[in-house]
Amino acid sequence: MVRGQTRPYAGPTLEDVAREAGVSRATASRVVNGFPNVAEHLRLEVMRAVAVVGYVPNRAARQLMTGRSGVIALVTSIEPDPETRTADNPHPQIFGDPFFGRIVDGVLGYLAPRRVHPLIMVAENALSRDDVIEQMRQHAVDGALVVSTDADDPLPARLVEEKLPAVFFAQPERHLPVDYVDLAHQDGGRLVAERMIAQGRRRVGAIAGPAHLHASEARIEGFRSAMARHGVGYVPIAPGNFTQDSGVAGMRDLLLAEPELDGVFAANDLMAVGALHVLAEQGKRVPEDVAVIGFDDSSAALAARPQLTTVRQPVEAMAARMAQLLLERLDDPRRRPQAELFDAELIVRSSG
Repeated sequence: MVRGQTRPYAGPTLEDVAREAGVSRATASRVVNGFPNVAEHLRLEVMRAVAVVGYVPNRAARQLMTGRSGVIALVTSIEPDPETRTADNPHPQIFGDPFFGRIVDGVLGYLAPRRVHPLIMVAENALSRDDVIEQMRQHAVDGALVVSTDADDPLPARLVEEKLPAVFFAQPERHLPVDYVDLAHQDGGRLVAERMIAQGRRRVGAIAGPAHLHASEARIEGFRSAMARHGVGYVPIAPGNFTQDSGVAGMRDLLLAEPELDGVFAANDLMAVGALHVLAEQGKRVPEDVAVIGFDDSSAALAARPQLTTVRQPVEAMAARMAQLLLERLDDPRRRPQAELFDAELIVRSSG
């Protein structure tokens, strides 16, 4: 710099933020860089100060200081159905699924105030799984939030083997030392059975989700066990795969097996909607002739006619907690794996 020349103004600094917030520079830095374990009132005060002074973090400097990119991979390994896949929409089951949209909402809601950005990655085959691993090895992303419905998905085990930070939505089918969030699915199935018993329904059936998937099996087992405790010894089960079409097929199978059916539990809302269509075709009134109860409390439950009684899975809260666990894992890589189970809740509407 030439003598006498003034240094160009570089804009508000982190020191300015700390001064405005009345906190130390270290505290301001932890808030701006998205570190957990900062008191909420301090975090809010620092974020207010950021807005007041107009501070814009230097991403490159932050990455050098923290070793983090500020990007989190939100990974789904749901393999799309070839019959519904098109060039314009290569992942119809993923981005058309209200369940996955709720996960995205929960993750965004937690990460955005902490200036951490999600990168959606689809790990549907070996090549795309390799890409997830490579992105994490190169620190292009700091960690992964993994959503999978495939019991044979090799990605969870690979992440563990590579010692890469990841948190899972739902307990992985293989027993692995990982952080995850999940629902008390069996309790949800029990709530459905108790509702049907209270209504006097004893000729009941169920439409299951994908075979060998923990959530699906637990929901059905909770339902069957609770029905058995009330003296209903046999519950016919139709296979399904969490799609509306499989709900249609499952409902037709159940009516063939038990024409006088008076209650149906579908292991998710989309299958319950499919069941409603078949019952309407057959001239069955819902809920007068047949009660229909779903699972998830998704947007499909409210759009259905009649609106679905369903088991609420607090997906947004679960996804936010998943993101929080990952930031905590990044802050303390040596802590023991942690699981958090959320409670199921029956939401009563018109269908049952």
